[in-house]
Amino acid sequence: MINTLIVLLEIAAQLISLLVIVKVILSYFMDPIHPTRQTVDRLVEPMLAPIRGIVPSFGMVDFSPVILIILVRLVASLLRNLLLSLII
Repeated sequence: MINTLIVLLEIAAQLISLLVIVKVILSYFMDPIHPTRQTVDRLVEPMLAPIRGIVPSFGMVDFSPVILIILVRLVASLLRNLLLSLII
C-alpha cells in the first residue's frame, strides 16, 4: 500500500515538473490564445502565482518555474522519506 503511494507521488511530481517545462517551452513558440497553451497555463499558473508574489523577476528572466520544480521535487522527496519511515 505504501509502495503504491510512493509510486503515485513520484508520478505526480514528474507530471507537475513536465507540465512546468512544457509551459515554459510553449510560452516561447505558441500564441497565448491557443487552446493547448491555455490549458497548460490553467494547470500550472495557480502553482506559479504564489512564487511570483515572493520572488521578484530579474529583468526578462522569470525564475518561478525553476523554483516550482525544485519545491515539487523537495516536497516529493520529503513525503517519500516520510512514507518509507512508516514501513520500518
